[in-house]
Amino acid sequence: MLKNILIIFFVSAAVAVAQVKVVTTTTVIYDLVKNVGGDKVEVDYLSRGDQDVHFLEILPSYMLKLRKADLFFKVGLQLEMWAPQLIDGSRNSSLKIIDLSENIAPKEIPTRKVDASLGDVHPFGNPHYWLDPENAKSMLQRIYEELSSYSPENEPHFKENLQSYFAKLDKKIIEWEEKMSNLKQKEIVFFHSAWIYFTDRFGVTIAGYVEPKPGIPPTPSHNASIIKLIQKNKINLIVMDVFYSDSAPNQIASVTGAKVLRIPTQVYGLEKNSSYIDLIDYIVNQISSNG
Repeated sequence: MLKNILIIFFVSAAVAVAQVKVVTTTTVIYDLVKNVGGDKVEVDYLSRGDQDVHFLEILPSYMLKLRKADLFFKVGLQLEMWAPQLIDGSRNSSLKIIDLSENIAPKEIPTRKVDASLGDVHPFGNPHYWLDPENAKSMLQRIYEELSSYSPENEPHFKENLQSYFAKLDKKIIEWEEKMSNLKQKEIVFFHSAWIYFTDRFGVTIAGYVEPKPGIPPTPSHNASIIKLIQKNKINLIVMDVFYSDSAPNQIASVTGAKVLRIPTQVYGLEKNSSYIDLIDYIVNQISSNG
């Protein structure tokens, strides 16, 4: 009896040790890691889906999460400017930091020197690359490689999960492209410059932004110019993330008749968006059905 108890104890301990402890900056990366890692990974995230990832408040609990982690996945391209402070505060010298943007071809790289006059412009390119599901495949591949490198004994498990998820994602990409096919070159006004990867993937045209410059609050004069643009080009949609104030978009909509869509860009941005596939499903369905 005692022998059996000891066997169970040591087997359970071995399973616990085998789990890779992962922290991610965003809920999108969190979901992708879960899908590749399965039960071999213990994963947590820092920024909620209804928060602006640019401006995460530094909390001691976040440093504690990183202190206990083996791997830390981030979006990169200077989206998480707060990350170095957390990493330093964690005092985890063995923590491996993985920048998933290293496997992505960035868009909107500035052609001139970046300064405050340009607003919140990222000098190495637009960091919202996960909104193109083809880029999600690159993220998944890198996640698989890093998990397998850290836990090679679980590589077959990670590979099986990766291939299974690729199959699901490829099927959904065909479905999404079909739903968006009637919106090729359709003009949409967006609140913030987060959408270039999505619009390029599905052929939608960004007509303008409610923000006069990235991260700069809307102004009356800029609102007036957007109203003229919408009226001239007969634009019927204004798309914004869930964490922005809808005051300016609603004001513009009241004059033009355009519809304001509050659409998350992260998993759990809305309760129904509980996975990456759910998220892109929701975005595609909202835009295609209202376009």
